[in-house]
Parts: sequence; C-alpha cells; structure tokens
Amino acid sequence: MGLREWSLGGVLLSPFLIYAVLALLVTGVLRFGLARIGATRWIWHEALFDSALYVCVLAALVALTGQW
Repeated sequence: MGLREWSLGGVLLSPFLIYAVLALLVTGVLRFGLARIGATRWIWHEALFDSALYVCVLAALVALTGQW
C-alpha cells in the first residue's frame, strides 16, 4: 500500500487511517474466534486485552504492508 495519501472524493486520507480500520476488523475477528473456543475465560482484564491485541495487530499490519 505504501505511505501515500489516498484521495477519496477530493479528501486526502492518511494510509494510517486505513490500517487502523483494517486492524479493528481483524481484532474483532480474532476476539470472536477466541470467544468461540472459550479462551476468553482466561483473560483477566478484557478491556486491557482488547487494547493490547489491537495495538499488536495494527503494528503487524503496518510492518507487513509497509515493506511493499
């Protein structure tokens, strides 16, 4: 994807915004998968876990797509 702005109807969007939305979707899918297998009962503080998972997914997306 690169780190260039995207033009959407004349409005320039930061690529980080796209990464953030994509990371939010991936985090939601991961949370749903963890809930389905019953792993959420081992999570002590769910809000802290969700925040940390989001940051990890966002960092992974930026690291993986930033090299292209």
